[in-house]
Amino acid sequence: MTDGRAGAREPEDLARLFVERAKAGDAEGLAALYEPDAVLGFPPGQVTAGREAIREVCERLVAQAPEFKLEEALPTLRNGDLALTSTRPSDGTGGRVQVVRRQPDGTWLRVIDRPEIRD
Repeated sequence: MTDGRAGAREPEDLARLFVERAKAGDAEGLAALYEPDAVLGFPPGQVTAGREAIREVCERLVAQAPEFKLEEALPTLRNGDLALTSTRPSDGTGGRVQVVRRQPDGTWLRVIDRPEIRD
């Protein structure tokens, strides 16, 4: 990454980086974890498309100052430069899943993010 922030060396690093940046109130850093044309299934029931729109959502999210916790990672599924990551939510939402892609520099970014799935 060229912004001085550490990139995700493994797909599983993205969850940790998200929590670290969210706790720091770094909306720009959160958006940097996504590809430029990524889609985010948030706010619930909506689709946010593109890194700039994701940054705006992240700004609103960190302004609310919710508590962010690193959640238990479920096994990552990989297929070449794509991976499916997920965590077991601590807030009872049912699941969090992301499709991530390896970048030319070897780091990973989110392509599709579904942070909340209700049971």
